[in-house]
Amino acid sequence: MDRTVLHVDCNSFFASVETVFRPELARVPMAVAGDAEARHGIILAKNELAKAKGVVTAETIWSAKRKCPELVLVPPHHAEYAAFSRRFRAILSRYTDMVEPFGIDEAWIDVTGSRTLFGDGVTIAERIRREVKEELGITVSVGVSFNKIFAKLGSDYKKPDAVTVIGREDVSRIVHPLPADAMIFVGDQTAKVLEGMGILTIGDLAAASPTFLSAKLGKAGTMLSTYARGEDDSPVASLLDKTDAKSVSTGMTFRHDLVSKDEIALGVRVLAEEVAYRLRKTDMKCTTVGVTVKDYLLKSTSKQTTLDTPTHLAREISETALALALSAVHRGVPIRMISVAATGLMHSADAVSQMSLFDSETDEKREKRERLEGALITLRDRFGKNAVQSGGVLGNDIGIESERKER
Repeated sequence: MDRTVLHVDCNSFFASVETVFRPELARVPMAVAGDAEARHGIILAKNELAKAKGVVTAETIWSAKRKCPELVLVPPHHAEYAAFSRRFRAILSRYTDMVEPFGIDEAWIDVTGSRTLFGDGVTIAERIRREVKEELGITVSVGVSFNKIFAKLGSDYKKPDAVTVIGREDVSRIVHPLPADAMIFVGDQTAKVLEGMGILTIGDLAAASPTFLSAKLGKAGTMLSTYARGEDDSPVASLLDKTDAKSVSTGMTFRHDLVSKDEIALGVRVLAEEVAYRLRKTDMKCTTVGVTVKDYLLKSTSKQTTLDTPTHLAREISETALALALSAVHRGVPIRMISVAATGLMHSADAVSQMSLFDSETDEKREKRERLEGALITLRDRFGKNAVQSGGVLGNDIGIESERKER
């Protein structure tokens, strides 16, 4: 028997939360943005009236105002978004403990074992839709399917405030005609590569030879083929699997002592990626990054710093850890061992309330980095940690590759 997986997505989340507190915003084109005086600020979220005027997320305020001069801009209130996110997840948890967040405003839930208590997937989806609207004052779109990938397609298929079912009998009618980039993890660059191969729709992707896709895209091609064919069987994570760890750390003694900055940077980067991976798997972010460095005389030095913004991004952890590692020893002193630690942990939803109001460029870059690193983690989960590796890892002589194989 097929599983029943739901993907629940809050519609225009930031904008919807703002409307709860200021109902008059529902009657005008409105968008949540950063500094309204900044010509290059970006739109973080918009309501349906603004969408109808052509306003899109991540475009500049200047561009949005050209399309819609009457657009009302509202600054973000991250603490409120975090509070609504927690209440949203609490509603989902009424039906199952198998709740896997995907960002602050959406989540997968597996209700296969809940059907005898609450009814079929559509019944549960409608109940969630109603309860979120009544209790939070916002709307959700829900996809109901037999795996996570098609459930996500379902929630994207019809918005706002809708339920879409994609059963096996619906795949050819609903899924196959969709453009290839409608599927999760098919970004702009991958879509361009696929287009060059004559693959324009998900149906084209499903019909393509997995061997052909693998030859062009590597293991990512195999993964996308599996997704398009509806063969993904990845589980929905359980809330019961999450632990409230106080820190995440990893370290390594290198094959030979590190002296050059490039070697130190490579070692730190690989360790930071492992820390970031573990943070994401437990839906946590850190507020502090620390390193311990042991030199060739086995003298240990530890340093740490508090971050401006909670993070689980490997790049941010790596850059911070590298600066700490380089400052922990005198230039040119050989390094034998490095460990990287993330502390001051908090759940990702709670971390949003700690965010500063980024400038527009930072917002956009972080969003892109979030998606990229999320996609890389999916590849590693599916095909192993060595499926995607940092530049410089292959062929290095400091022991990283062999260390990874042993783990």
